[in-house]
Amino acid sequence: MNEPSKRKGTERTERTVPDQSTAPDQSTAPDQRAGPDEPAAPDVAELQARIEELQAQVADLEDRWRRALADLDNLRKRVVRDVERVRADERARAAAEWLPVLDNLERALEHAETDPASIVEGLKAIRDQAQDVLARLGFARRDDTGATFDPARHEAVAVLAQEGAPDGTVLHVLRPAYGDGEQQLRPALVVVAKGE
Repeated sequence: MNEPSKRKGTERTERTVPDQSTAPDQSTAPDQRAGPDEPAAPDVAELQARIEELQAQVADLEDRWRRALADLDNLRKRVVRDVERVRADERARAAAEWLPVLDNLERALEHAETDPASIVEGLKAIRDQAQDVLARLGFARRDDTGATFDPARHEAVAVLAQEGAPDGTVLHVLRPAYGDGEQQLRPALVVVAKGE
């Protein structure tokens, strides 16, 4: 009975200890262990290098993204400053255009008691000067008497039947218009002819 137990123990030992001649060599490279149909497993060092390369690319892209955001924010702030500066410059330019008109009105008021006829002439000159200022700013006065009624340019306040006047013709301008097209400050208040 002792012999069979010895034999079993011996067999156990033989089965658990692998034969060195048939076991794969642990020191061989991974591509040498792979069979002809299996792809070679990447080396850990190669994978680590690829990970580091991708992390560097991500860091570079994040840096570019942050710089682009900062540039965009700076551009937005610069545009806001430029628009405010241009608006202020244009307001100052328009106000400067009106200063001579105010000066002439003050002179007319100083001489109001002297000669009424000269006051009337002075006021007409000031009106002409004010119209010139508006024209230089791009809003010239329009004379629409005799023009065909256009709802984009005219606002009819009355309609009159008048012989010899074609239907839809502006007969009288009660309040003139300044500017034209998209640069129109206001439409003209007009009386329009009505056809019979």
